[in-house]
Amino acid sequence: MQDRKPQQLARELALLSLSQLPVNPKKLTEEQLPKLVLAAVRTLRSEVQDNLDNAAGELQRSHDRILTSQTRASDLNTARTMLQEAIAATQTAINQLGAAVEFPELIQLANQDKKVSRYAIEIVKTVTEERSTIDEHIATALVDWQVTRLAQIDRDILRIAVAEMLFLGLPDSVAINEAVELAKRYSGDDGHRFINGVLRRFTEQKKTA
Repeated sequence: MQDRKPQQLARELALLSLSQLPVNPKKLTEEQLPKLVLAAVRTLRSEVQDNLDNAAGELQRSHDRILTSQTRASDLNTARTMLQEAIAATQTAINQLGAAVEFPELIQLANQDKKVSRYAIEIVKTVTEERSTIDEHIATALVDWQVTRLAQIDRDILRIAVAEMLFLGLPDSVAINEAVELAKRYSGDDGHRFINGVLRRFTEQKKTA
């Protein structure tokens, strides 16, 4: 995580902060916004423990599959399948441990680097104050879907990206790449492809508007 820039860390904190908001938030004050970021940091702390617990479970599953492949496999193909499952479980555990290792550093940077919290607050404030405009643009870029029906994490990632492009001066290509990276960390398996497609349609429509 050491090579990640303050804006990248801020974007992640903003995403977690948006999840703390009510469905229809009133206008936020400057005093309230830091509290949202603090709540996001607390969410990260609990995420660390969850990831460690999940990783421990995956490692145990991997161990069990390896033992089973050695003692109960009826033929070579069955043993190979069990080993492949064990490898997959181990990889999942490694990924979860990697995320758990990163979160404490993100927490520390968020607390120490004012640029991180300042930009996170700026993102949250922009998304909140310009939500209707942002959602109109997202709705136009969606195909046979509604903004309100999106998973919250995907909706918030899209809102951050569009806010950065329209109001915070981030180049389109950078905003799309950053949104895709956020989706890879927080969305479902195909979330990053969905996010990429919607934002690319948005930028094309923006060019012709």
